[in-house]
Amino acid sequence: MKALVFEKPDNPVVIDTRMPEVKDTEVLVKTRTVGICHSDYELLGGRYIIPISYPVTPGHEWCGEIVEVGKAVKKFRAGDRVVGECVVRTPERLHHFGFSMDGADREYFAVNPDWLHRLPDSVDDMRGALIEPFTCGFYAVLRSGGTNASETVVVSGGGTIGLVSAAAAIGMGARVIVVDPLKTRRDIALKLGAAEALDTPDAASRIRDLTEGKGADLVIEASGHDASLAASFEYAGQDGRMAMVGINIGRKVPAELGLIQMKNLTIRGCIGSPGVWPAAIRFLERTGIDLSPIQTHKFPLADAVEAFALGQDAKACIKVTLTM
Repeated sequence: MKALVFEKPDNPVVIDTRMPEVKDTEVLVKTRTVGICHSDYELLGGRYIIPISYPVTPGHEWCGEIVEVGKAVKKFRAGDRVVGECVVRTPERLHHFGFSMDGADREYFAVNPDWLHRLPDSVDDMRGALIEPFTCGFYAVLRSGGTNASETVVVSGGGTIGLVSAAAAIGMGARVIVVDPLKTRRDIALKLGAAEALDTPDAASRIRDLTEGKGADLVIEASGHDASLAASFEYAGQDGRMAMVGINIGRKVPAELGLIQMKNLTIRGCIGSPGVWPAAIRFLERTGIDLSPIQTHKFPLADAVEAFALGQDAKACIKVTLTM
């Protein structure tokens, strides 16, 4: 079978390798689709947030089909379409699937079924690869108290996590405003159902105008960029809530922190999506939200190196998906 391997930092290759052996307590998954995440580039560059070693196969945003079931497995059967969580526990340690252990950028892999969730028929394989990032956006909204049709939610940053966060808030009924400097991202935000998509210059004044001076009930900062982080405090209204989702580690950002007190803001940091996978999957199934506009490009696994090269260009694409 074929697999994408990061042999060492900045050295991705597609190789032919042996089929995995399946233990009695495991299932064999045939990969269908895998999304390329910003974190994969951190791994490729040797900068991931936890210790990792090479060679390693990336891929944590995936959808697949179970083709073989170990003798001790009762919960799943061959033919089940599944997705899997990223942060998983083994007897030895806590792992990040696709980072500290080999991931799904390969045609087949054996996996512990405790990490899996069955995918509804209404969610196709392409959208299945967006379940993992969607759970992160869904978690960010829930962790901030949820939202509803009475509220205005501002999402700062129109990359994948910003767009899925916007989709979660839209599905809960909120009026959503997305702020991003790239027109391609703003256009996709509108396709997803955002009420407004604003360029970054004068975004704060436009948000005040759109909310009759009130500001946002909830701000989701999903870009991690310095200027976006600083501006997000201006987007929030009095007694507003803020979810910090975009990753900005190791840098110091000038920001008017006095606004936290002046506006009586509640701020939460969010990472990952612990405990919300079943709810997030039901939410997508019942709302029928179509996340597919986020997936701007797809490549076969054999062209994964070229796919990774394109995915680094934020102006050219949003989400690159590998297909098997």
